[in-house]
Amino acid sequence: MLLYMSTGSPQVKSTPLHSVSVAGAVLREDGRLLAIRRADNGTWELPGGVLELTESPEAGVRREVLEETGIEVEVNDLTGVYKNTTRGIVALVFRCTPTGGTERTSEESTAVAWLTPEEVSAQMSEVFAVRLLDALDEAGPHVRSHDGRQLFTT
Repeated sequence: MLLYMSTGSPQVKSTPLHSVSVAGAVLREDGRLLAIRRADNGTWELPGGVLELTESPEAGVRREVLEETGIEVEVNDLTGVYKNTTRGIVALVFRCTPTGGTERTSEESTAVAWLTPEEVSAQMSEVFAVRLLDALDEAGPHVRSHDGRQLFTT
């Protein structure tokens, strides 16, 4: 089935191109949050990646966190849905509890660290820091959009 986007002209057909990613907001008992420094661009982010076609979001989070950090997690609540309107990426972020493993880097990460909320705010861009900080409250799930650099306010 082909859907029409609301462009004012029924002649213009558009197929939305989106990808779905998942990420883990891994929270330790001491309040620190798991973060990685990405190998491709050097930025600090929460561990995550593209959801594979046949896997559940929870399985994707467990796989991505383990691959990028060496940490095994229990996936708990969905804390937010974040859309990058520039790149067409919809990210599902889940609060997770560490259950085992040992921190290590990977091909995708050059550093793995447990950051305080203050360090998250200082070291991450706004569009990634908010994903971890949103996971700290019980008011979610949050739904936010951004252009890759700044959050949109409604």
